[in-house]
Amino acid sequence: MLTACFVGTLSFAQGQTDNNERATPTKQDRFQSDKELQEVVVTGTRNAADVRHLPMTVNVVGRDVLTADHQPSVLPTVMQQVPGLFLTSRSMMGYGVSTGAAGGLSMRGIAGGAGQLLVLIDGHPQYNGIYGHPISDSYQTLMAERVEVLRGPASVLYGSNAMGGVLNIVTRGLKHDGVRTHVNLGVGSYGTVQTEATNQVRSGKFSSTVAAEYNRTDNHRPRMGFEQYGGHAKLGYDFTPHWSAFIDADITHFNASYPGTESVPMYSANQWITRGVVSAAVRNDYGKTNGELSVFTNFGRHKIDDGTKDEAAPTQRYFRSKDALTGVSWYQSARLFEGNRLTVGVDYQHIYGHAYYTSKATGEVMDTPNKQSGRSYRNEIAGYVEVRQDVTSWLTVDAGLRLDHHSITGTEWIPQGGLVIRPMATGELKAMASKGFRNPTMREMYLYPPSNTELEPERLWNYELSWRQRMGSVSYGVNLFYIKGDNMIQTVARKNVNTGEVENYGLELEAAWRIDDHWEVNTNHSFLHMNNPVLAAPEYKGWIGGRFRQGKWSADAGLQIVSGLFTQVETERRKENFCLLNASVNYQLCKPVSLWLRGENLLAQRYEIIAGYPMPRAIFMGGASIRF
Repeated sequence: MLTACFVGTLSFAQGQTDNNERATPTKQDRFQSDKELQEVVVTGTRNAADVRHLPMTVNVVGRDVLTADHQPSVLPTVMQQVPGLFLTSRSMMGYGVSTGAAGGLSMRGIAGGAGQLLVLIDGHPQYNGIYGHPISDSYQTLMAERVEVLRGPASVLYGSNAMGGVLNIVTRGLKHDGVRTHVNLGVGSYGTVQTEATNQVRSGKFSSTVAAEYNRTDNHRPRMGFEQYGGHAKLGYDFTPHWSAFIDADITHFNASYPGTESVPMYSANQWITRGVVSAAVRNDYGKTNGELSVFTNFGRHKIDDGTKDEAAPTQRYFRSKDALTGVSWYQSARLFEGNRLTVGVDYQHIYGHAYYTSKATGEVMDTPNKQSGRSYRNEIAGYVEVRQDVTSWLTVDAGLRLDHHSITGTEWIPQGGLVIRPMATGELKAMASKGFRNPTMREMYLYPPSNTELEPERLWNYELSWRQRMGSVSYGVNLFYIKGDNMIQTVARKNVNTGEVENYGLELEAAWRIDDHWEVNTNHSFLHMNNPVLAAPEYKGWIGGRFRQGKWSADAGLQIVSGLFTQVETERRKENFCLLNASVNYQLCKPVSLWLRGENLLAQRYEIIAGYPMPRAIFMGGASIRF
């Protein structure tokens, strides 16, 4: 998983299609094509924009990087490629939900189970409507054309939960007429199996992508099995050169077992989770103006047996919940005059949740101990405007403002501003100040004894200064940031209250070098200081990776270094330090078939990311990839 893509700086990073789906251009053609692709993003602004004119910091991880190690989830690869981003894990496959769950995302020390980092699919928010956090087992590689990560608050464009940043999964679509089918099969350590099949069609104005997968593993501890079924479909139609539409659907179901910590094992702690998202959009693009109207819904069905510490005394009930986030989003962007870009938009979301218990013996429904009989909903409506202006050929100014109204917590104003100075054609100095916020979740307000209906939104300000430069086949970037926040929701004396504070600052470094047609290397490093340490936010995270290509062979290797990772901060502080070596090899057996082998933690390190859950030592996967 190895070559980096940080937009506008690693301009030679790989493109967004599979290796076998590309022609063989010259080195210069590849460099120019990839450069153009990597400098256009959609996440930092609602319309496709040159990142060199945007004050925010955005990383892009293209599809051939996402698929280099044949990982079923996009998250492990994205974590390695993006400085400041960290992902919790407890096994070789499967994150799960509920007590002891993994898959928690943090950015620059902004971390928490309630989701301070927003995950999007094609710009639409994805999170559990009751608990407010993303469901990490839903974000599968089979659907992703690329992943764009905006480091720092993005609440002006995306509202609540984007206070730490945004991870946007852009789904796949064939760009040229033809039919392509891809099947990927793998087996490995601890009875692990991963399978994926994708078919893509484009014929004139019509396009489609249909994919399905099945994954399973026993994992490295007893009672830690994981099984997943998933599917993705996207249908598109171009009515005219200026108008197009698409329908997109993704669904995943997984069964997971929770083993408890090593010191306190759990029995019969099982989870049955279904998550899905459906969206439809109509787009227009006239060059000087473009926009989109979309409707979307993401939904979940959760059945959980909390398990017991005594195998002979099973639980008598299941916890169940249903939730949905349904929304409508509209924006229109226009170039009013030379060097100008004005974007206006409106978002509406209806968030519904119902949590309850059922008896194992009778199926009888029992409401949860909460303040609204297990049922709750909220509405959010917001309008925003963003203006970007090229004042001169070397100076761009950007400003944005969002007015967000929540049916329970009220109205929030969210401003941001920044500028970009381009003293040379190959480098940019960026400065940015932005506000982020997060509305309290239904769980925090209504469920269980700590709930508090008087909670207010969490708020923070982020300030950053960055420099990006490209020098032929070498690119690098440096980023300084400072975060100050208050009103963070914490549980004090068995009650949720807005009492927490956050003050973080740090440094992020990125660099890459395309040595020649055969060798590429990249590295990124993040240093974080937290006045109030939190779980799953390492003080240092580093990645050094490389790729080699020669004829039918390709190899990737990378070293992940983590230091000062807090796994316990309450009764006593506990830190983890570890260094992981990962590698993969691919061999093109014949035109349609390639063979692959992946190894993780090849140094067989013993380490924990979540206290009480040792990670597996060296693990291996191998398989075949077939394209026709």
